[in-house]
Amino acid sequence: MNAGISNRDLMMTLGQAARTAARMLALAPAEQKNQALMAMAAKIRRSTADILSENRRDLENARARELKGSFLDRLTLDEARLDAMARGLEEIAALPDPVGQVMAAWTRPNGLAISRVRVPIGVIGIIYESRPNVTADAGGLCLKSGNAAILRGGSDSFHSSAAIVSCLQRGLDIAGLPRTVIQMVPNAERDCVGLMLEGLGGTIDLIVPRGGKSLVARVQQDARVPVFSHLEGICHVYVDKAADTEMAQRVVLNAKMRRTGICGAAETILIDRAAADRNLKPIIATLIDAGCEVRGDEACRAADPRVKPATEEDWSTEYLDAIVAMKLVDGVDEAMAHIAAYGSQHTDAIITGDAATAARFLNEVDSAIVLHNASTQFADGGEFGFGAEIGIATGKLHARGPVGVEQLTTFKYQVRGAGQTRP
Repeated sequence: MNAGISNRDLMMTLGQAARTAARMLALAPAEQKNQALMAMAAKIRRSTADILSENRRDLENARARELKGSFLDRLTLDEARLDAMARGLEEIAALPDPVGQVMAAWTRPNGLAISRVRVPIGVIGIIYESRPNVTADAGGLCLKSGNAAILRGGSDSFHSSAAIVSCLQRGLDIAGLPRTVIQMVPNAERDCVGLMLEGLGGTIDLIVPRGGKSLVARVQQDARVPVFSHLEGICHVYVDKAADTEMAQRVVLNAKMRRTGICGAAETILIDRAAADRNLKPIIATLIDAGCEVRGDEACRAADPRVKPATEEDWSTEYLDAIVAMKLVDGVDEAMAHIAAYGSQHTDAIITGDAATAARFLNEVDSAIVLHNASTQFADGGEFGFGAEIGIATGKLHARGPVGVEQLTTFKYQVRGAGQTRP
């Protein structure tokens, strides 16, 4: 905290600066925003050594606190991840500008021409934990959608995020946009989160939490401004009796083990009892041989003595680690009932060669993302063609699934007349 300035005064200054910047940015042409995004990507690439140096500081602090491996994976940056971060900004630049898009238009019998037009939300506060890549994704998406951003990353990634924000702000400089379009809370003190949740005197229009269950629960409980919910990812893969065994092994392994610390990682595997003799042992062996701990029901333990017993708590746990829960179910109906009871409405997949069963699963499972014959790790804005995402919204109002540039806009009605009055 700056000497002599309280956190409340500091945060109010950030909010007022963001509100002013948002009004300017709402009128910025697409070319200017795209110029800033491309410059940001270039600055990140040129600053790779500096960013990685700051990331090592964060990692050293995290290791000193003996944080678990899945946390370290989310925190770690390397040249490949930084390049992916830069490419994400370039992909956002290549997207159509959502601001000003006409969503619908019609003419009333009295001659009034009405159109529904996309406009920015305004100022968005993003509160996130240990993923420094969120810094670039959130900043870039807010810029493209015409919103000013106030970023509050976790204390564990503070130095990494600060180095990335420096690149983003230098990109804004090059494009002639105010640096206050993207601001980072300049300390890791917890009361700054509470001040953001209060809305900073009406300057914040939306809060987006990106983190664990406790963070999201606090935001939902304390926020006095609208929130995009991003709850835990208790994601399921259901292996139907009509599944190809080799495909099921490959997809389940990827869904669980490609990156265990992301919200799209599978946490529970459900296997149709009708084909357990064909699918159960190979899937268990594939996971365990890859270093994954399997916690299963009695049938799973009977199939492989390396399986540990599952408890009731396992069915509702987001491990974010190389651990998975597994059980047999009697067909797609019991699989969907289990998902409804224990899932988080994030991402769920079915592996089957039966088109009718797949259609039922896709239609009836009430999750933000449902997949057929594909890994749950595709639950990602970049994979959806959004360039990046600010999070996966698991609520049902305004936005659901990956939150990209379109989801960060609202709309207004423009009505054009020729002197009409209402009788």
